[in-house]
Amino acid sequence: MKAGNLTAREAVNGLEKLEYKGMLYDFYGELLTEHQKKVYEDAVFQDLSLSEIADDQGISRQGVHDLIKRCDKILDDYENKLHLVEKFSKIKRNIQQINKLTDNEQIKRLSNEIIEEL
Repeated sequence: MKAGNLTAREAVNGLEKLEYKGMLYDFYGELLTEHQKKVYEDAVFQDLSLSEIADDQGISRQGVHDLIKRCDKILDDYENKLHLVEKFSKIKRNIQQINKLTDNEQIKRLSNEIIEEL
């Protein structure tokens, strides 16, 4: 099955990649400059084109492209050093597993509350 020019698997990987970028930004985005944050948010979360961002920011399309790549690298570098997204994901999976394994409603309620807080 194809979604546009993407296979279904590529579309899923794209969603996973976008979700991962979002998580990296949630954890480390405040470490970017205001300009980097604006461009990155426009590209990743607002899904604006390079041209739209370039026009808005008064820079070239290539400049926008380079800045987005640089932000991706910065965020990846922070994750490679600190592993906060990895730890968060592991904790969330473990809590979900606890929730599946128990019949105790109080434990399920508490585990759901913890997941919501994450």
